[in-house]
Amino acid sequence: MTSLSVETLAADAVEPITSAGNAQLGIAVLAGIAVIVLLITKFKLHAFLALTIGSLALGSFAGAAPAKTIASFTAGLGSTVAGVGVLIALGAILGKLLADSGGADQIVDTILAKASGRAMPWAMVLIASIIGLPLFFEVGIVLLIPVVLLVAKRGNYSLMRIGIPALAGLSVMHGLIPPHPGPLVAIDALGANLGVTLALGVLVAIPTVIIAGPVFSRYAARWVDIKAPEKMIPQRPSEELEHRPSFGATLATILLPVVLMLAKALVDIVVDNPDNHVQQVTDVIGSPLIALLAAVIVGMFTLGRAAGFTKARLSTTVEKSLAPIAGVLLIVGAGGGFKQTLIDAGVGQMILDFSKDWSIPALLLGWLIAVTIRLATGSATVATISAAGLVAPLAADMSTSHAALLVLAVGAGSLFFSHVNDAGFWLVKEYFGMSVGQTVKTWSVMETIISVVSLAFILLLSLIL
Repeated sequence: MTSLSVETLAADAVEPITSAGNAQLGIAVLAGIAVIVLLITKFKLHAFLALTIGSLALGSFAGAAPAKTIASFTAGLGSTVAGVGVLIALGAILGKLLADSGGADQIVDTILAKASGRAMPWAMVLIASIIGLPLFFEVGIVLLIPVVLLVAKRGNYSLMRIGIPALAGLSVMHGLIPPHPGPLVAIDALGANLGVTLALGVLVAIPTVIIAGPVFSRYAARWVDIKAPEKMIPQRPSEELEHRPSFGATLATILLPVVLMLAKALVDIVVDNPDNHVQQVTDVIGSPLIALLAAVIVGMFTLGRAAGFTKARLSTTVEKSLAPIAGVLLIVGAGGGFKQTLIDAGVGQMILDFSKDWSIPALLLGWLIAVTIRLATGSATVATISAAGLVAPLAADMSTSHAALLVLAVGAGSLFFSHVNDAGFWLVKEYFGMSVGQTVKTWSVMETIISVVSLAFILLLSLIL
């Protein structure tokens, strides 16, 4: 088990905001999380407000002065938004360009034209995984569900045989692969390397999405054998466009930030010399900000202008992409504030003190904490943010690869068993026209498979790296 050095502790909190002992801090943590859970589940309060109030409650139960608690919370909120807010905004812009230009539909149509019969579930996984890279989960669902319903109807497939692989692809991307908000916040909180996390996340994601997607869909189709509901098959947005970007240009644009970030990680490992000019260049172009900014700028031409967008239409598309993420940014920021309050109160050191006597590996501990918060709040993002803050001290002395694996373990735990307190649960239920029981037997079980299988591969990688 890792230990937290005095220097690291001093860096995290120069002066603890409370002198409470471990017992009081433990009670304060449980109380703070309980307040957040209660406000979200019982009173249906927005997660931003719940996290803010929960942070204040945590400080109060820990015996910290209100002014110090507020200072910790606001400092954490500010640093988190500064660290990942721009990245989330750039990802939203790229996703909006992809959707509005018809680029997403172009990828869908191209792949489906070459797939049929038994290959169709695999094609749906591929489509969802590619589309899911730059898109938020909810946006991905809204974009892909019409395609899923059309494919199921025209090919006379069971809806679950087509739908589950698509949902698995989106969900795995959302929980494990940056630049999605959860992984980005966990990377920031744990001080992990984004490129390494991305590379290892892809390694874990591939077998996980195969098992939870095409393989599990066979059983899901037997348990819930339903057809696509006619009333839920809408017109696809890009049918109104005269032109669509080409498949190659769209794919290249989506993968551009991934390639740049992976190149940086590879050069850092192979060269490992800060004075090397190649490494200096890749450090700049492979930074998340520059990689995503480059993709957005390129996308304006390869996606927007290729679809015939005028300068005014491009400006409108960018503007409309930012409004829906306001809530996400606030939740992520408040989660960062909650994390900083935990750190400044000394909760990280408390966890280290307790964990010295435990036989639970750090990766499993991070996963279990995320699972608990996920089950209670229904939010994968809240679970990731909170769990990352709690286990952040464990990453202090970890290697680069193991810190990245801890990020993935937290992300995997945040996907566990989506149920009635998760907005995604109801979104899938309504789009597919299922009952609550049918949604649990398909969607909820799929999410659990993703969480458990990805953890297994993460633990396997930890033994190798």
